Amino acid sequence: MRILLIMNPGIPVPPKLYGGIERIVYLLAEEYHRLGHEVTLLAGPESYCSGTTITFGSNKAKQSKWDSIKEIAFAWKFLKTRHKDFDLIHNFGRLIYFLPILNSPANKIMSYQRQISTKGIEFMSARAKHLTFTGCSNYCVSTGNVAGRWATVYNALDFSKYDLKDTVPADAPLMFLGRLDEIKGLHTAMDVAKATGSKLWIGGNIPTTPDNYAYYKREIEPRIDGEQIIYLGELDDEQKNNYLGKARAVLFPIQWDEPFGIVMIEAMACGTPVIAFKRGSVPEVVDEGITGNVVTTADQMISAISGLNNINRSACRLRAYNKFNINKIAKDYLNLYEH
Repeated sequence: MRILLIMNPGIPVPPKLYGGIERIVYLLAEEYHRLGHEVTLLAGPESYCSGTTITFGSNKAKQSKWDSIKEIAFAWKFLKTRHKDFDLIHNFGRLIYFLPILNSPANKIMSYQRQISTKGIEFMSARAKHLTFTGCSNYCVSTGNVAGRWATVYNALDFSKYDLKDTVPADAPLMFLGRLDEIKGLHTAMDVAKATGSKLWIGGNIPTTPDNYAYYKREIEPRIDGEQIIYLGELDDEQKNNYLGKARAVLFPIQWDEPFGIVMIEAMACGTPVIAFKRGSVPEVVDEGITGNVVTTADQMISAISGLNNINRSACRLRAYNKFNINKIAKDYLNLYEH
């Protein structure tokens, strides 16, 4: 099969550090290629895959309206002239990219990895042929399912990149991994670490938006002491594998409805359980007592830490592998095309 994968410019595919959606697109491109399909990737500069890569746009941190218009125009021209070259067009970028080929017989999948703006979905669905929408969790789908055909396809990992640590010391650190934005709840993870006398490793990028940077300077930076509360910086894949595997648990005290949370399955791939607040997709991702615990308060998170020795780390990884390995998820997408 000839497959076109599309991602917005901005962060290369695959990303060097931050870039969850870009990482998913790369894993799918590689898995489609491994399964014998002819893959073309349309993405931002510095992107690559084992198939054919066509780059467009720019990787500017902040894009102007004119930059966005130029990127949309490029995608429109490419799809209008080349859509017949592909059996499946799988879009993780802007929905508007599909506008010139809505009525074409090309099979189209529009995949969302974050909360969905319903603007345009009814319009596009009413005029489209062979278009399926997907979200990365049932929760994610629920935010956009106002029209058209929808399916849930979870996010994935290449589990071969993560090493199982089936045992860790009883006093191993806890870990927080993610953007240091207020909605990620790092302040709560710090409170939990203090209350349990645990070390806390923090991995993630310092925010740049004014409100979140102010939060970081006010609530986070003063509490990083380098002894109990330790900031590791922004971690690459090798570093994440190392620290996640050595952690007793990953704390995920989110203050918002997370559409998926790839960090949770990255931890599970190392055998490390996740203790997470019951928001968004968390109950779908965390299997209670097997891959971690779903809680609703900081006190419940503290209590869950005392029961971590009841979770089998090998079973944790196995459950996550059975649900979220890239081979399964790629085939789930291909099944949408076949049916």
